[in-house]
Amino acid sequence: MRLRLPEEHPTEPPTGYKIAYPVLSQNGRRAGFTGVSLGGALPYGVLDDARCVYGRRHRCPSRRCDCGFHCLHSRDEALGLVCLTEHRRAVVLEITVLGSYIRYERGMRYARQRVRAARVGPCSCGRTADRFADAGWGRAGWRTVTGSCAGCAADRMSISFPGFARLAGERLAVSVAPGTAAGTLQVHATSGGTVPELVAEAALLQARLDWFQSELAKVIGRDDP
Repeated sequence: MRLRLPEEHPTEPPTGYKIAYPVLSQNGRRAGFTGVSLGGALPYGVLDDARCVYGRRHRCPSRRCDCGFHCLHSRDEALGLVCLTEHRRAVVLEITVLGSYIRYERGMRYARQRVRAARVGPCSCGRTADRFADAGWGRAGWRTVTGSCAGCAADRMSISFPGFARLAGERLAVSVAPGTAAGTLQVHATSGGTVPELVAEAALLQARLDWFQSELAKVIGRDDP
């Protein structure tokens, strides 16, 4: 007797969340995303169909394979994944599940998806990102990009968020998570930052130095006979 999975007939396509890396084609004319694990070898567009990563000729998602797109039910759980060291530069995607799907306890595996929105984290320096910049790695024919501020992207290929969304198409929305108030001073800030930014950073460093000196004086005072 063949086991049959329960069937669902939702009135609206389900919504899911996942993490991915933004990518630009080698010629800079297309934009998309790539997975963070097994699916990373097959970049996909904002509206795309799943393909079996093993090259098998069956329809996704197959019960006898782990192919297909994957997503989580919870946005908070997807946000938690970018806390992992290896996924710090990934973005969080909000997607619409299309076509057939298999539901699991924490998420779904499915045949087709539309990426509605991408949430970009802060720049690696701590400031709020305002563009995508070359991450320094990629796939054949695709360059991975990551959220960056203007100062950190000064010497790298970069593209604005609206420019990336325009290349991706399908009315993709890009939102940005706020960074820390001042970030940390970078070596290249003297060539890429503005005068007000550098003054603010210098004031922050001076305040930290004053606090350190006062604490050091207290310690020395306690140690004196």
